[in-house]
Amino acid sequence: MSRVAARYWVGIFLSIRLVALHGDTFTFKADRMSGSRASGKESTVLTGNAEVRSDNLLLKARRIEIQGDNNQFIDCTGDVWGNEEAKDILFQTDRLRYDRKLKIARLEGNSTLEDKKNDIVAKGRFIEYDDQAEVTVFQVSVRLFKDTMVCRSEYAVYRRPEKLLDLSGFPVVFKKNDEFRADRIRVDLDTDDVTMEGAVSGSIKD
Repeated sequence: MSRVAARYWVGIFLSIRLVALHGDTFTFKADRMSGSRASGKESTVLTGNAEVRSDNLLLKARRIEIQGDNNQFIDCTGDVWGNEEAKDILFQTDRLRYDRKLKIARLEGNSTLEDKKNDIVAKGRFIEYDDQAEVTVFQVSVRLFKDTMVCRSEYAVYRRPEKLLDLSGFPVVFKKNDEFRADRIRVDLDTDDVTMEGAVSGSIKD
């Protein structure tokens, strides 16, 4: 049997096995695959147009490594793109680590999260997205855009079900020609109302 054919059949076997082990729909594809299924050292490395689908989450990258019992951990590097299809949330980042059991994604480097349903685009150097709680934490050079509003800070928490954004770390909010600054700022992303606490300042232009 040729190496290409052997790699093809191993890929099919692992794909079927991954589905059976975890109980959810888990499939993958790539130009090349390598790894080990030894007990306690399970690892699968996909390179070249790598793609993994787990439940409603689709991940694409130049390199994807799958590790842990029941393939719990997924580590994506290089032009990472993700789509949480049920909630219409898109990711782009340098590196993404995903825990399939806890359903938590951690984005590192130049990272962007787009909540298309709520018309929100947010950027930061570190983003942690909790899919079950629908809470996202942003850190370092945080920027969030919604319509004509721009929010900036060093730390932010986005609670998607409540459509609330909490900003801290030199937060500032720009709404059209208005500017708001404080120690802490809360933005209701449904109404665009701004609540500020501590060292409040701003400017409003008629």
